[in-house]
Amino acid sequence: MDTIEPQQTAPSGANTETIEVIVIEIVELEEHSKRHGTHAPHARHYAFRVDKERIVVDVPEIDGEQILAKVGKTPEKFKLYQHKRGHQPILIGPLEVVNLREPGVERFTTMPKDTTEGREGLRVRQDFRLPASDEEYLNGLGLSWEAIRDGGNQWLVIHGWKLPAGYNHETSSLALLIPANYSDSQIDMVYFQQHLARRDGRAINALSTQAIAGATWQRWSRHRTSQNPWRVGVDDIASHLSLVSDWLSREFARAA
Repeated sequence: MDTIEPQQTAPSGANTETIEVIVIEIVELEEHSKRHGTHAPHARHYAFRVDKERIVVDVPEIDGEQILAKVGKTPEKFKLYQHKRGHQPILIGPLEVVNLREPGVERFTTMPKDTTEGREGLRVRQDFRLPASDEEYLNGLGLSWEAIRDGGNQWLVIHGWKLPAGYNHETSSLALLIPANYSDSQIDMVYFQQHLARRDGRAINALSTQAIAGATWQRWSRHRTSQNPWRVGVDDIASHLSLVSDWLSREFARAA
């Protein structure tokens, strides 16, 4: 912290008063969110992550396009998701202004636009461990989750995932198949316990079924492209869930 002691002018014969003003130099947003969960204090600088890159800015409000520019990306080619403690990933538009001082603001992830089809949460069951950063993220979602071994497979199951309007369910449990050598190997696709359908009656492409822990789940065959590969050291459960949110929303953007 810096201390500023401005000079005060007083009438002749009066006592001179010194006012001490405390100015915070920098706020690490992710650390502040995890420790306090309150509005971040006013500061000269605010630090946060975009993917794995640490960014420092000197203003508390910044729009999506400016955040992307900090990591050399543009809204024409990339989407931006905000990760707040206790929330699912939030899509941030290019001109949408983010208040970095809002409670819970932690970090951001980016996702290429060319993807095609093909409260702390309760840890209910944990048959295997995930990287600490992933477990911290999951605990911060405010949803219950499980790490389940079923035969030779490892499944992350998140309960109560909120779905976009237009589906036959408002929420569903979702599952991700976690490779044995994650995160050097990618997470692929997504699975829903409540089988999803469109309320308008249109079919959803590339669906099948998958047995997980004795139940039949709905598998969405959605994959990354060569232009949007799994980025070792960058992508993780949080960024893949951003991709899942995009798949769910893009279903209604398909041409009639």
